[in-house]
Amino acid sequence: MKTLTEWLNWQNSLHPSKIELGLNRVRIVAERLNLLTPNFPIVTVAGTNGKGSSVTMLDAMLTANNMRVGRYTSPHLLHYNERIWIAGTEASDTQICQAFTTIEAVRTEILLTFFEFATLAAMILFQKNKVDIAVLEVGLGGRLDAVNIFDADIALITTIDIDHSDWLGDNRETIGLEKAGILRYKKTAVCSDPNPPQSIIQYAKQLTTKLYCIQRDFTYQKTKNGWTWQTDNDPIIDLPKPNLRGD
Repeated sequence: MKTLTEWLNWQNSLHPSKIELGLNRVRIVAERLNLLTPNFPIVTVAGTNGKGSSVTMLDAMLTANNMRVGRYTSPHLLHYNERIWIAGTEASDTQICQAFTTIEAVRTEILLTFFEFATLAAMILFQKNKVDIAVLEVGLGGRLDAVNIFDADIALITTIDIDHSDWLGDNRETIGLEKAGILRYKKTAVCSDPNPPQSIIQYAKQLTTKLYCIQRDFTYQKTKNGWTWQTDNDPIIDLPKPNLRGD
């Protein structure tokens, strides 16, 4: 059996491009793996800034609510295993290699990118380990990202800025529409950009997605002891500060 390092080196040499946006190839392999109808809800997170922090905070909150959470992020900082967490623990080399072996057994002629292998491996492990919910971070954009083959029950779009303009466009409206590709018909979405592109709002209307926007539908305030969450209903006061660096 290949080691994790050997698998990753092989994956990097398999596909001629580091990035190939599009869902057809990875969806076919996911269908062969019976991954497209998971028996757990999915939260998908897209945006320019704050995706990783948002995924980590969601993981912590759901875990505190006694849920087994599958967490998928990218890129990794130190080692590959950081990308896939199951119930508060990083996936092991053995688990990841077994998932890669499962993918390779059905991939046949289809070329997959490094990121597509990772995305499929994460969902294999979440399914195998019976998570209660999965929180998935989009790699690039949203509409054509491999994560988007899985229908989000809740979509979170963080702040939008000019990023990856060669792939996503050179203005916030175009980029916002690419990110909005993770929204689903009559599902729920949240946008934490205080000035969201109109393309996101209009796309949500087209899908009749229930979109909650910061400063329109909810807000928060820092307090001496933490922070307060405010909606049209009664506020939730003095929530504890998240255990993350930053303000």
